[in-house]
Amino acid sequence: MTHTIIVHSIDHASAALRVAAEQGLDVTLLSAPGAAAYIGATVFRDMIAAAAVAHPKASYTAVLDCGDDPGLALGAMRHGIKAVRITNGDVIRDKLAEIASQRGVTVYENADEALDLDGMTDPAATCRAWLGGAS
Repeated sequence: MTHTIIVHSIDHASAALRVAAEQGLDVTLLSAPGAAAYIGATVFRDMIAAAAVAHPKASYTAVLDCGDDPGLALGAMRHGIKAVRITNGDVIRDKLAEIASQRGVTVYENADEALDLDGMTDPAATCRAWLGGAS
């Protein structure tokens, strides 16, 4: 089982990966809703990569939320993002998933509960408490 954590910064990503490694859990790092439109694929990719270097034992999947814009999702794939989320319905998501599978990319569908680190002053403690109860 993997646990989804919504990250808004490198500090959030690093805290989530540190705690996941400590607890031996797989996590999904999901960007904020529509983040592809305002931070872009390369910033998200580089943010997650930097956090992962600091916590090499962490097991994770990073997902860039592209809102309802399939163009942003396609662009994210071109920039090396391996998982995207799109929120504009089954027909577009299914078409995008077909393209994504040819590129080794996953179209993420999350129906599970997620921890949003927005506004958390101690993201590591928040992750530790949440993941401790989720394992």
